[in-house]
Amino acid sequence: MPCLLTFGDSNTHGTPPIIVRGEYHRHGAQIRWPQVCLRVLGSAWDLAEEGLPGRTAQYDDPVMGAHMNGRDGLKIALQSHGPVDVMTLMLGTNDVKTRFAATPEMVLSGIAGLLDVALSLEMQARHGGFKILLVCPPPVEEVGPIAAEFYGAAARSRALAPLYRDLAAVRGIGFLDAGEVIRVSPQDGIHFDAAAHHDLGLAVAEAIGRL
Repeated sequence: MPCLLTFGDSNTHGTPPIIVRGEYHRHGAQIRWPQVCLRVLGSAWDLAEEGLPGRTAQYDDPVMGAHMNGRDGLKIALQSHGPVDVMTLMLGTNDVKTRFAATPEMVLSGIAGLLDVALSLEMQARHGGFKILLVCPPPVEEVGPIAAEFYGAAARSRALAPLYRDLAAVRGIGFLDAGEVIRVSPQDGIHFDAAAHHDLGLAVAEAIGRL
């Protein structure tokens, strides 16, 4: 049974647009884009959802904790599941938070580091080789109850897609610009509503078919 590992942050976890800060909610399995993708791929596939709200590509978060750094998280995920046949990687939204003061190029360096882990001889040999789809998250909008945490992030996030695309080409992996498929919710400028999850799930399944 082929296995799909979806590694990301709250938008892979399925966090709906935030209305009240501090409350935990999650879209149901019928809505979340990894599950939508799985239904398209078919019942022969297995799915490992590895989305952690707040996860970054490379930063220990002073508020949410050091475990938000995706480096160790990716190693744990790849050693917990398997054998993996396809991995999607969609991170970068939290890296553009104001408190990290990261340029688009710095965000890219974090993504490159994660790809170094996934493409390493150790991880590829462990799983018998697996394909990777790098997904650039859609640009954030500085609106809603958490806008202050993302001051200046809209411009930084809009610069990511060309960088991600070039990195994917250099590394020989698949690429999908989610910003060409969906937009973030105007409710909080970060998360996806049900329609966006549906459309992204279809687009990811199509992109996997091209790998």
